[in-house]
Amino acid sequence: MDKNTIIGFALIAAVLFGFTWFNQPSKEQVEAQRKQDSIENVAKQKAEQRMLSEQQKKKEQAEKALNDSTAPFFSAKQGNAESVVLQNDKVALTFSTKGAVVESAVVKNFEDNNGHKDVTLFDKNTQKLNFTFAAKESNIETSELFFNVKEKTANSITFVAGDSVKSLTITYTLGKDYMLHCSMAMKGMEGLFAPNMQTVDINWSDRCKQQEKGFSFENRYSTLTYHFTDGGTDYLNETSEKIDETVEEPINWIAFKNQFFSAVMIAKDGYGTDALLTSKPEKKGSGYLKYYEAKLKTAFDPKGVKPTEFEFYYGPNDFRLLQSVEEQSTFGKDLELERLVYLGWPLFRYINRWFTLYVFDFLRSMAIPMGIILILITLLLKAITYPMVKKSYMSSAKMRVLKPKLDEATKQYNKPEDAMQKQQAMMQLYSEYGVSPLSGCLPMFIQMPIWIAMFNFVPNAIQLRRESFLWIDDLSTYDPIIEWSKDLWLIGDHLSLTCILFCGANLLYSWFTMQQQKDQMVGQQADQMKMMRWMMMLMPLMFFFMFNDYSAGLNFYYFISLFFSAAIMWLLRKTTNDAKLLAILEAKREENKKNPNKKMSGLAARLQAMQKQQEELQKKREELAQKNARLRGK
Repeated sequence: MDKNTIIGFALIAAVLFGFTWFNQPSKEQVEAQRKQDSIENVAKQKAEQRMLSEQQKKKEQAEKALNDSTAPFFSAKQGNAESVVLQNDKVALTFSTKGAVVESAVVKNFEDNNGHKDVTLFDKNTQKLNFTFAAKESNIETSELFFNVKEKTANSITFVAGDSVKSLTITYTLGKDYMLHCSMAMKGMEGLFAPNMQTVDINWSDRCKQQEKGFSFENRYSTLTYHFTDGGTDYLNETSEKIDETVEEPINWIAFKNQFFSAVMIAKDGYGTDALLTSKPEKKGSGYLKYYEAKLKTAFDPKGVKPTEFEFYYGPNDFRLLQSVEEQSTFGKDLELERLVYLGWPLFRYINRWFTLYVFDFLRSMAIPMGIILILITLLLKAITYPMVKKSYMSSAKMRVLKPKLDEATKQYNKPEDAMQKQQAMMQLYSEYGVSPLSGCLPMFIQMPIWIAMFNFVPNAIQLRRESFLWIDDLSTYDPIIEWSKDLWLIGDHLSLTCILFCGANLLYSWFTMQQQKDQMVGQQADQMKMMRWMMMLMPLMFFFMFNDYSAGLNFYYFISLFFSAAIMWLLRKTTNDAKLLAILEAKREENKKNPNKKMSGLAARLQAMQKQQEELQKKREELAQKNARLRGK
């Protein structure tokens, strides 16, 4: 840096210093500015204090107005919870003055899993019910309020929170069976709510207790079930966890359902759309099956002109009982409470609804033991289906006696490329004798809908609960011949005797069926039958792993049904004269030859049509092959 640059920087610094010194305020000016700043700060502080004072005043006025409006409810937040009981011959309901809801429901005359003579559906430690009214300033929660018992009779009780001017009143009336009616209304509180407030929020939860011996089996039939306003029911998946599952359609009722008992909450005006439902499975050994929760909305009139009404059902899942209890409802709706007893998909529900239930009711009216009833239902079903089973068996017998002729007619078609011709020859022979090759499968198809219908009926029949028969202590759950403490993979913690008998009968029936099919198989069909034989032998083993945990009543029914099915097949086989049957078939064939223009019907006609179609197709293929050969030759 040269001398001139240094001199320049020094001059600039001197100028800046001099300018700053020359413009600094005097002591008088500094004092005047300090006084001015102090006045402005004081004014600002006073303005802030006035604003805070006004805000506090407004807040106190708002609180005072709110306290004046809801003073009865603020005073109701303090008190001591007391219990009040309503009961009849069927149910005992304990109410708490805190929240004015049912805190315990005991269903009488049904033994629980611990040997007690009554079933405790829920208690105050597991079930919670709260109604929330959204006010302008703060919500009113019934679970926080202590109610006074205004009036109590043998079958009704009235709870009141508030005073004679402003109050919330909840009245319960217990019917002669398991139905509880609830009416809820406010008085003198309309100013507390916004003009558009027309609903009350409901939060209902319960930790569903295990009531039966078989945890896994009971869990399959314990579901959070709900009924649509337009009809029909649905439920949350019984095995997977569902949290705040949204139901977008309006619904009439919600049920926290065990296998044989339910707690149902029905709203007169229904529950609005977007109900949130939760179902979470509990662990085995906890004493509980699932955690249920429902977040709902229903209509509410803040003016108290129209009360909000509910009906509760705390009782057994008995189809006929639910039908009769529903008639006690004051809502005038088709609630379809009997759908809590699941009878299967439409076809199987139809069988159970219009056949099985009536037969079951008739036999029960005769005071017949439940095990005998299952046997009698089996025999009745076998008698009804016997004509169809016999007809099907005779069709299979015809194929059996024709087997030598089929072998003779198809022996020249042993090459793989002759498969179509072999099939045509078999169909031609079947057509000539009027035999159906599909009839061998019909016995299983005839019985399958009934088996599935009973699969849905028996586990849901509460009449089998705690009913003993022979060695079986309880037809509604498994019957162990041996038990152990730790679950084994696929088997569980026991071996069920009725399941073993069912699988044995299944093995016997499968053997008879295979023998029948074996006698009528030709060529490659006989080879394929070997693989089928192994599959059918393995099925009883698969059923054992599936049904070892199922109810003894269901396994016993399947055992009896398969045993009689095998017996019927054996009897038909023993009473069928193959030589006489073949003679009848030969006579029919000769008759058909004498009437070549006779129009066939049924399966024979379809077989003939299929044969003609195959012949035409084969002819076209041969013509196309010859044409291609000529073209290659050119």
